[in-house]
Amino acid sequence: MRLGAGFAVLGLTCALASGCAQVRRVAVDDPQRPPHDLAVLLPDSDGTVGHATVSNASGTTDLSEARAATRISRNQAPSAATVLTEADVQREFGDALSALPPAPQTFTLHFQFESENLTPESRALVTATLQAVKARPVPDVLVVGHTDTTGSATLNFQLALRRAQTVRALLVAAGLDESAVAVASHGEAQPLVPTPDNTYEARNRRVLITVR
Repeated sequence: MRLGAGFAVLGLTCALASGCAQVRRVAVDDPQRPPHDLAVLLPDSDGTVGHATVSNASGTTDLSEARAATRISRNQAPSAATVLTEADVQREFGDALSALPPAPQTFTLHFQFESENLTPESRALVTATLQAVKARPVPDVLVVGHTDTTGSATLNFQLALRRAQTVRALLVAAGLDESAVAVASHGEAQPLVPTPDNTYEARNRRVLITVR
């Protein structure tokens, strides 16, 4: 399994999944599991390493560095953590890792105050976003608009939606299929930088693009 930083479990089969949390807790008392498993904490593609806690009725082992591993048995506590080499990981998990889809990429574009106009710096990022999208065999893009806390919540929701639609239009005009891009608005509800109401904050005037 993978959550935040990668987490892999190998028994008779290897299971991998994706997510966004930085802490993963895994219980391994399932009687259907193979008698011995190997759990390994893998870094994300950007090098980020999260944290995993592997536990059963007999004990717990924490994994907190890249390629940290523990062996798991239903009748014994998980073994003390050891660190595998990259060659070990490839030997045990190479086939499963190569079958994983690319990790999602995110891009943040900022906007001028009370406007659907991108800042010059953010307009330059549109090209990088398009390159990331076109590198995917079947791209799936989510564009979410945000505002700072100046003005009413209702108007900010509408402004954030227009910002998301502006970015979507730029992507479509550059050749991306309309059906590949979804838009949403969080208005002022999820600021990057928490502020009191009616506070000017340029970092909160943004659109977050997730490319999957």
